[in-house]
Amino acid sequence: MAIRSDNAPGGGAAAPDDCSIRIAATGDIHLGREADEERWTAAFAGLRGRVDLVLLAGDLTTYGEPEQGAMVARAVRGLDVPVLAVLGNHDWHSNRRDELVAALAEGGVVDVLQREHRVLELCGTDVGVAACKGFSGGFADAHIPDFGEPLMREVYAESMREADALDAALRAIALCPFRIALLHYAPITATLEGERADIWPFLGTDRLAAPLSEHHPDLVLHGHAHAGTFAGRLGDVPVYNVSVPVMGEDFWVFEMTGARRMPSEVR
Repeated sequence: MAIRSDNAPGGGAAAPDDCSIRIAATGDIHLGREADEERWTAAFAGLRGRVDLVLLAGDLTTYGEPEQGAMVARAVRGLDVPVLAVLGNHDWHSNRRDELVAALAEGGVVDVLQREHRVLELCGTDVGVAACKGFSGGFADAHIPDFGEPLMREVYAESMREADALDAALRAIALCPFRIALLHYAPITATLEGERADIWPFLGTDRLAAPLSEHHPDLVLHGHAHAGTFAGRLGDVPVYNVSVPVMGEDFWVFEMTGARRMPSEVR
C-alpha cells in the first residue's frame, strides 16, 4: 500500500492490477453562517471529478444545530461520490445529535458514522472506513484516570468506550485491501505539536492509539487541534491532522495505491 499526500490534480500511474483511490479529507469546517455555506458549496464543487471519496473529520457545524447540519448537506449535495463523516465536539454542543445527523443525512448526502464502520466498493475493491469521534483523556504522564469523582471517572469511561468501538470497527474492516480510520480527537501527540501542551488532554487520548497499533490501518485522519501539526506517525501508521486551520487548505487529497486484494496468509 502506498499513500501520496498532496493536492496535485493527478497522480502517478498504478500497476495494471492495482487500484488508485483519491480521498479528499477535511475537518473543523464549522458551518454556521450564510457566508460559510456559500464558501463551502464552492469548495465542495471544486472536488467534482477529482476524488473518489470525501471524509469529514468532525466539527462540521459551529454549535451542532440541525439548521447548521442542513447547511452542510446543501453544500455537499452536488457531489457524486460517498461523503462519510464523524461528529466533533462542536457538533455535540447543542445536544441535538439525532436531529443533526438526520439533517446531514437528508437526501442521502452525508453518512455520519458513530462508533461504526462502512465498506465501500471503489475501483473494483473494498475500502473500509472505521470511525468514531474519539474523546479527551490525555497521553502518557497526563492521563485522566479511572479514579475519584464519578464525573471524572465518566470521562475515563467515555474515552474507553470510544477506543473499544474503534477496535471493533477496525476488526470489521480487517480484510479490506484499503483501510482508513476516521476520528475527530487526536490519537497521538505528534499531530498536537504547536498546541499548548497543557491542553493536550482535552484534544485527544492515546487510548485511541492502542487499537490503531494493533490493526495497522493504512491511513488515520483526525481534526480538532487547530494549532497542531499536519503529519505524524504511530509506528508505521501515518496519522494526519486535517483541521482546516492546520492544512491552510479547504481539503487535502490523499492518493492510496495498492492491490485490489489482500494477500492470503498460510499458517
